[in-house]
Amino acid sequence: MNDHVLVINAGSSSIKFAVYPANGDWKNPYRVRGELEGIGHAPRLHARTSEGLLAQEQAPLSCNSPSFGPQEAVTFLVEWLRQNLGHHRLVAAGHRVVHGGERFSAPVIVTPEVMDCLQQLVPLARLHEPWELEAIRALARARPDLHQVACFDTAFHCTLPDVEQRFALPRQLHDEGVKRYGFHGLSYEYAAHMLPALVGERALGRVVVAHLGNGASLCAMRELKSVATTMGFTVLDGLVMGTRPGALDPGVLLYLIQEKNMTVQQVSDLLHFRSGLLGVSGLSHDMRALLASGDPRAKEAVDLFVYRAVREVGSLVAALGGLDVLAFTGGIGERAPEIRARICAKLAWLRIDLDRDANRAGAPIVSAAGSRIPVCVIHCNEELAIARHTCRLLQL
Repeated sequence: MNDHVLVINAGSSSIKFAVYPANGDWKNPYRVRGELEGIGHAPRLHARTSEGLLAQEQAPLSCNSPSFGPQEAVTFLVEWLRQNLGHHRLVAAGHRVVHGGERFSAPVIVTPEVMDCLQQLVPLARLHEPWELEAIRALARARPDLHQVACFDTAFHCTLPDVEQRFALPRQLHDEGVKRYGFHGLSYEYAAHMLPALVGERALGRVVVAHLGNGASLCAMRELKSVATTMGFTVLDGLVMGTRPGALDPGVLLYLIQEKNMTVQQVSDLLHFRSGLLGVSGLSHDMRALLASGDPRAKEAVDLFVYRAVREVGSLVAALGGLDVLAFTGGIGERAPEIRARICAKLAWLRIDLDRDANRAGAPIVSAAGSRIPVCVIHCNEELAIARHTCRLLQL
């Protein structure tokens, strides 16, 4: 069979994509994956085959203009895939959509009614949802023959108990949807799928998964289902992130507006783009750069990142009533052994003990043989999770 599924993760200035065979053999790798970045100013395409070879790297010079937006980017990508997939045929597409609200607790086939509902959720995720919906519309125009599926980052957390979802606000606001939703659900879903093969029946116990990256959060699981998480109503809550502050006293926001005369847009810009590791260090949002730096401000940023992660792990362990497994995923979680080591050292009271060599190598199990709690490293594959959902829903 030559039928394939296209997976799209669209943002305001980039589109990540992957192409998977639609034959249900998920042991086979993707056909091609890559990113079209710099949309709107200097677009550039990076793509690799499953063998790890560079399939294409080109700057579409004809696209170097502000008018080259998501619509043009998707059209360009579809044409590039047509030229480079050869005899492999695209039959469907799956999309990462950040917010599914209260209605969408599982992936859905995209219909006009679904799109209308998702458009109403834009105020809950203004920095993500508009671009994801535009990519769906653009693909529908470029390839109207393709069925499309929306997969939601919030869906995995639909199992959160009511006490975890509620803010201590008037009930009317909760009933209107002001509640904790949780995010990074596709990453946690993939981790939950992989854990039994790594730790056996312990995966069904009390698990904390740390998705650490430019966006960062933790998820507490029991029986591989989400029961608590650090992100809430939006992706701003919880851990220190690349450019987001994480948990913040709401009084700080009132102070910025009332005393510093900041506008809502200025506060939004501060919270989304100028805080976190970048704000504390004044140097970079990239953990690799901060770990390599000798600047004391870089050390302060890393120390804060680790401290907040440890403190939040403790809160989830309390919510679970103990811990049976700790797992790391996400860009930092997978590729920063020093951060894993520092977090686990501060969690030694849980009788966690790392194997230094295994941790340095990023092995699937990085805990020592005598560690009471196994510690895993799971290489996140949200694209594969989306491809699976797409094939299942469309019965490919």
